Amino acid sequence: MSDLSYAEVSARLQARWPEHKISPTLDRVRRLVELLGDPQKAYPVIHLTGTNGKTSTARMVDSLLREAGLRTGRFTSPHLETVRERITLNGEPISEERFTEAYAEIEPYLDVVDAENEHPLSFFEVMTGMAFAVFADAPVDVAVIEVGLGGTWDSTNVADGTVSVITPVAVDHAHILGADPVTIARDKAGIIKPGGIAVMSQQSVEVFDVLQRRAAEVVAQVAREGIEFGITSRSVAVGGQLISLQGLGGQYDEIFLPLHGEYQAHNAATALAAVEALLGATAQTEGQRVTRELVEAGFAEVTSPGRMEVVRTSPTIIVDAAHNPHGAEATAATVTEAFAFNPLIGVLGCMKDKDVYGVLEAYEPIMETVVCTRNSFERSMPAEELGEIAAEIFGEDRVLVRPKLIDAIDDAIRLAEENAIAMGTGGVLITGSVITAGEARTLLVRRPRADEGTK
Repeated sequence: MSDLSYAEVSARLQARWPEHKISPTLDRVRRLVELLGDPQKAYPVIHLTGTNGKTSTARMVDSLLREAGLRTGRFTSPHLETVRERITLNGEPISEERFTEAYAEIEPYLDVVDAENEHPLSFFEVMTGMAFAVFADAPVDVAVIEVGLGGTWDSTNVADGTVSVITPVAVDHAHILGADPVTIARDKAGIIKPGGIAVMSQQSVEVFDVLQRRAAEVVAQVAREGIEFGITSRSVAVGGQLISLQGLGGQYDEIFLPLHGEYQAHNAATALAAVEALLGATAQTEGQRVTRELVEAGFAEVTSPGRMEVVRTSPTIIVDAAHNPHGAEATAATVTEAFAFNPLIGVLGCMKDKDVYGVLEAYEPIMETVVCTRNSFERSMPAEELGEIAAEIFGEDRVLVRPKLIDAIDDAIRLAEENAIAMGTGGVLITGSVITAGEARTLLVRRPRADEGTK
C-alpha cells in the first residue's frame, strides 16, 4: 500500500512538464523503462498512430482481443473525465488504488531520471512508464498502445510494435509535426518496426508512399485498407450500422457495429486487420482464431465515449471529441447520415492552437446556430474570440457567446426545443475538443447513486 493519496499522485503528475510540450528525444523515457526492467518487452504490442480514429480503433482492437480470450492492457490519450481512463486492464480503467500504487512503485526511478537530465520527465512520459509497468505486472497477453503525439519521438515508441497501425493521416499539431500530411506521415511512420506488420488505414497516395517506403526500409509486412482489407458494404441501422468486411483472413458479413459514421466502419476494418495480423490470420490459414462469431461478439461490445455519443434525449444531445477539420468533417457527415435534426444547435469549445476556422467551416452547413463557449483548460480559446471567428463564417445572427459551458448547453437545449419543426426533431452537438467533450459528459451523463446498486 502507498502512503500517497490518489489526489496527491494526480497533483504530482500535473505538476510535470505538460504533454502538449514535447522535446524530440526518447532518452528520458528509454532510461526510465531501462530502470524498470524494460516492461514494454514483456508482451506483444499493437501500436497505433494517425491523426484521427486512434482511440476508437484501439478500443475496437481491445474488444476483439478480449473476445479471443486474451488479457489486454490498453494505453490511450487524452482522457475524457479521469486520467485513469488512459490505463485499462481488460477494458476497464485501473482503480484509484492501483493507479496510486503504480506511481509509488516507479517514483524512485523518476527521481533518478530527473536528476540525470536537463529536463525532468514529462507528464506523458511518466504515464507511459506507469502503463508499461502495470501491464507487465498484471500480466497482460497483449498491450494496445496509442501514441500521444506523432510517432518517431513519442514516448510510447520505446516499445516495438508487433503490429503497427496507422489510422488516417491529416493535418493537426502543425506547429510540431508539420504543415502537410506527407511531412506528418514521415514522423508517424517511425512506429513501423523491423520485421513487424504495418496495418494502414485508407490514406492519400502520397501518404501511402511514405508509409510503404518506411516499411520497405525496415522489412515490415504491409496490409493496406482498400487493397489487402476493407469495407465491402455498410448500411445505417438503429443504434449504429451493419458492415461487411474483407479481412486478411476472410470475409465477415453483416456485422452490427453499435457506432455511427462511415469513419467508424473504416476504424473497424483497420482494427480487425490489426487483430488478424497479430493472431496470424490469412486466407490460407486453417482453423482460424478470428471467426465471424468472434468478430460479431467483439464489435457488439464496442463503445467509444465522447465519439458521436448520445448522452441525452428530448432533445437528443451528442458529445463528440472532434478537434480538427478532418475530424469535424467526419462528424458533420455522420450527423447528416444518422440523424434528421431540424434544427441542430452546436456548442463549440476549442483550443487556441487548433485550426478553428476549418472546424467551424465543417459545421456551418449543418448547424442552424452555434453557441461559442470554452472549457476549463488553460489553452482553450476564449469564448468571445471564438465567437468573433464564428461570426465571420456563420454570420452574427447565427452565433451566441456563452463563456460558461453549462450556460452554453442550457441555451442550446432551449433553442433546439423552441425551434424544432416537430416534437423531437431538435438536436444539440457539443464538440470542438476532447476537453470540451469530457466536461460536457461530466455535466450530462447520469451516474448511479451508491444506494442504487448495480443492475
